[in-house]
Amino acid sequence: MPRNSLFHNKLTTLFLILITGLLACSYPKEENLTEVLVIGEGTGATTAAIQSARSGAKTTLVTPISWLGGMMTAAGVSATDGNHQLPAGLWGEFRDSLRKHYGGADSLFTGWVSNTMFEPKVGDYYWKQIAAREENLTIIYNTSFKTVIREFGLWTGHFENENGGQTISARIVIDGTDLGDVVAKAGATYDIGMDSQSETGEAMAPEKGNEIIQDLTYAAILKDYGKGVDKTISKPIGYDASQFFCACQQNCQDTTVTTTVHPCETMLNYGKLPNDKYMINWPLKGNDYYANIIEKTAEERKAILAKAKNKTLQFIYYIQTELGYKNLGIATDEFPTKDGLPLMPYHREGRRIHGLVQLNVNHILKPYDYTLYRTGVAVGDYPIDHHHFEYPNAPEIDFPKVPSFSIPLGALIPKNIENLIIADKAISVTNIVNGSSRLQPVITQVGQVAGLIGAFAAKSATQPKDLDVRMIQGKLLESSGYLLPFIDVKPDHPHFRSIQKVGATGLLKGHGIPYKWANQTWFYPDSTIQTAVFYDNIKTYDSRFQWTAEKEELLTIFSTIDLLFEWIKMGYGELHGDKNQMKAKVKSMLNKEDLNEFITRAELAFLLDNFINPFEHLVDMGGKWKVEKK
Repeated sequence: MPRNSLFHNKLTTLFLILITGLLACSYPKEENLTEVLVIGEGTGATTAAIQSARSGAKTTLVTPISWLGGMMTAAGVSATDGNHQLPAGLWGEFRDSLRKHYGGADSLFTGWVSNTMFEPKVGDYYWKQIAAREENLTIIYNTSFKTVIREFGLWTGHFENENGGQTISARIVIDGTDLGDVVAKAGATYDIGMDSQSETGEAMAPEKGNEIIQDLTYAAILKDYGKGVDKTISKPIGYDASQFFCACQQNCQDTTVTTTVHPCETMLNYGKLPNDKYMINWPLKGNDYYANIIEKTAEERKAILAKAKNKTLQFIYYIQTELGYKNLGIATDEFPTKDGLPLMPYHREGRRIHGLVQLNVNHILKPYDYTLYRTGVAVGDYPIDHHHFEYPNAPEIDFPKVPSFSIPLGALIPKNIENLIIADKAISVTNIVNGSSRLQPVITQVGQVAGLIGAFAAKSATQPKDLDVRMIQGKLLESSGYLLPFIDVKPDHPHFRSIQKVGATGLLKGHGIPYKWANQTWFYPDSTIQTAVFYDNIKTYDSRFQWTAEKEELLTIFSTIDLLFEWIKMGYGELHGDKNQMKAKVKSMLNKEDLNEFITRAELAFLLDNFINPFEHLVDMGGKWKVEKK
């Protein structure tokens, strides 16, 4: 062998050894590897981590605080808004824990703003109890997120705590931050503030978009220390009593105030919690504070939030001095903070990703005019509620009254970033919809779905955008989740899953109505159905069907069997015997002898699910049929 070739081979070998060494040093060590990495302090971060681990994925949650539960615990907003009649998934599981702790549902109805009110520390305790049951879950507390980068086909998060820096790598990363901070560091595109009409097609949106967001709040928990006890705090910096004069009726002389001014006791009882405590989260001349800190640095955020805290202390001082409630002091047995205030502020709004789909208010107002309802994975019933009391120049928006709604699966997945999922308020909704989707029970579900997506994407080495919508929905139903917000069909209904699955095909539709502060969608499980109406729904499901019927004609069990038999012969479901055998099976399934009875909508959903299984008609992330039946 020539001398120069020998030298070249040695050099090549040395180069390969060097490169291998460098790769070994830079590739994540096993102890820094996980399958799903959840980052953030939000409510959705907690439920995403729990569900990911519960679904079999090795999961690590990194949070900058020492509590779980996000806005409903660490931010002190422990009067939950909405979903009282929709106990979906982990939201229902958590609420059941509270009911057992306090002695029943009625014991949580202590104030007038919510049916579920509890002490924040109790909420944190039960979220930690639920999390502790998951062997696949590791939680790293008090650790700040710095950045995230993609390398070697993995996401690597960089963090800092009192022990120094730390890196954790995973195939899937889930953003569970309150403001969508991971989204920004990962390079996903997003919106901030109000959208324009031309962007969203929402007629009530402003003509021109802007970056005005909702007010944030540093909530507080006050405690009644007893008659004659003076718990008045030191006078806060910049205190001016007049800014709070119309928080309640006492001292309110402003005739230009257009909102309802309540008696002061009513104001306090708004957020009354068990054990003589009061949540102070009052928007009307109270402790709301306007600041858009989304794109600020950590230090800038800290300085601005100090002013928000001071506003809350001023309001507390006003309650104690001007209103005379000196016995109400900051609860020292709630938060592990020096000032007794929550561990974090209550952010109503942050970044909103550009997702595979975007939910706008038109989809909520008329869900069956679109197809996104077929991909529903979380439900909400709260009205559109925006806080702009501290930013009076915000454009006026005439928020429409909406029925209850579903969050589509594609809203949790960014358009152009691989293996990133959203678990909190940064989902792909419009600014207007955010006013309904941001509430605690909805985000609890959003996080749970993010955990499901993350676990199955990681375990199957599949991009989240390529996961089967129906598979995720099916797994969600196994966890008592909801696809559609049917108020009159609870998870303990014998046909709950069938009704949810058939509802997600449009073969049987719900009827939505706005209703006060708890909007509704009714399925009417015990009602009958007109044959003509059902045939129209079938045509939307499969255009081959062109059957007609008289409008007054009602579907019977017998005519349903005829329909199912013909349907199966067209290639749906599986035929088990002849029509007589089908009749016998239906009698057994429904425990009915008279097949001439009118069939109920619940019974129809049950038979459709078992004989035809229309849920197998797959949809894409937009709810379009993947394969049209021929």
